[in-house]
Amino acid sequence: MPILDPRIDAYIAQSADFAQPILTHIREVIHGACPELEESMKWSRPHFLYKGILCGMSAFKEHCALGFFKSAMLFPGLEQDAMGQFGRLASVKDLPPKKELANIVKQAMKLNDDGVKTVARARSAAPRALAVPDDLVVALEANQAARANFDAGSPSFRREYVDWITEAKALATRERRMAQAIEWLADGKARNWKYEKC
Repeated sequence: MPILDPRIDAYIAQSADFAQPILTHIREVIHGACPELEESMKWSRPHFLYKGILCGMSAFKEHCALGFFKSAMLFPGLEQDAMGQFGRLASVKDLPPKKELANIVKQAMKLNDDGVKTVARARSAAPRALAVPDDLVVALEANQAARANFDAGSPSFRREYVDWITEAKALATRERRMAQAIEWLADGKARNWKYEKC
């Protein structure tokens, strides 16, 4: 009998109606393939552990995702993205057949049994240049505290704000994000400050 983490029960129950059968199916197949499995919540998402992380699953507004931790070794040549190795899962039919998925779990278990480490990604020689949009530059110039905190932040700190603002599709959304960014920056907050550990 598998040991289920009640936090994952809650995660599934709070997910959208379409997502619940997908997440439940994934969980059942993984437990069936690996009875010694442990469940945990990492990065606010359900993860499955066997001598290390095997995989994790996520539910979003319109799709789910399943990602294997050592995906580069399990799926050589497959371009990796944020949606895991199976793309956007909108129904159980989007997953491989149960037997095939169980075999992938067993391959991931073998990698952990053998102590195989994840493949390190090659780092680019130089970080990607950050293009700060003109309207953000103007807004920062109008608020010295925000400007000072933005300039003092790490490249990823600044990039998170720039990406958040420039990804807005509507002008009204961009303006709202800009005002919110200046307020948070003036307070010295990172873009995702709500999720930082206290």
